[in-house]
Amino acid sequence: MAHSDTGSDTDAAGSTRGDRSGTVLRPPGGPADPGPGTRLPHVRLPERTRTRTRSRSPRLWTWLLLPGTLWMTGFLLASLVLVATLALGTTDPLGNPRFGFNPGNLTALAEPAYRTVLLRSLGYALITCLICLAVAYPVAYAIALRGGRFKNLLIAAIVVPFFANYLVRMYGWSAVLSDDGPLLRALRAVGVADDGTKILQTGAGVIAGLVYGFVVFMIIPLYAAMERMDTSLIEAGRDLYGGPLRTFLFVTVPATRQGAAAGCVLVFLPAMGDFVSAQLMGGPDQIMIGNLIQDKFFQGQNWPLGSALTMLLMAVLFLGMLGYLRRARKGEAEAAR
Repeated sequence: MAHSDTGSDTDAAGSTRGDRSGTVLRPPGGPADPGPGTRLPHVRLPERTRTRTRSRSPRLWTWLLLPGTLWMTGFLLASLVLVATLALGTTDPLGNPRFGFNPGNLTALAEPAYRTVLLRSLGYALITCLICLAVAYPVAYAIALRGGRFKNLLIAAIVVPFFANYLVRMYGWSAVLSDDGPLLRALRAVGVADDGTKILQTGAGVIAGLVYGFVVFMIIPLYAAMERMDTSLIEAGRDLYGGPLRTFLFVTVPATRQGAAAGCVLVFLPAMGDFVSAQLMGGPDQIMIGNLIQDKFFQGQNWPLGSALTMLLMAVLFLGMLGYLRRARKGEAEAAR
């Protein structure tokens, strides 16, 4: 005889399935096994535990960064102190450096010959930045916005050749730009150049070497900036300004100015102190401040004057880096508004 008490059905194992209202009934002492779709209660950690976890993570990263930071800072400060004190030193009759106090090394930097070399190096570095910008913008734009699924392959095709030694690449570039190289032969064939045209031993050859050596440092920051840029801005710019050139100048360039500034710093700093390009592709009238420093240390045996030139170069680079940091801080403040 069927017996119905509360409307629940009990199977042979003694477990209850549920009543008509959907309430799950469990036998006394049974396991707390939630059915499908049952939401479990959210368990919150105690406030003290969560605070301890948050404070432990930054402390761990601080300890991990400490060894490398101390290593780099120690050697940097030691080398700066050594060069600064040696800049006030003298040389003995055999050309060996001696520590002392000789401000003549610093006053010699105001001589016209050194001032001319410094200004030439500054001009070469600035022109290199401008040319790298002109070359890197279309390359970064094409890869970031038109590369599609080939972006990583295109970036690798640009970056991987620069893994080769810088000196080897400069030797190869000097062979390309030589008087009998493929570039001048092609220009002579089309009537653009004659037999007296030269690229090496000129300022143009030095700048060409600097651009080839450091253009990748401009492409990567610009590519990263364009990857983060909202492409809807370009579409809006086309509706507002009409032509693609005006859209590029008034929309793309302002939106990627932080990447361009970072690229200029990464190009300007090494280009200012480079000496390989001027040595391989320039002549006596194209030497840069890096060539002067190399000559004073290794050929002229005048380490105090070479140290003074090094301090002058570092001061110029520090001013450039300081200007970039101030510009970056100003840009972050404007973006936060």
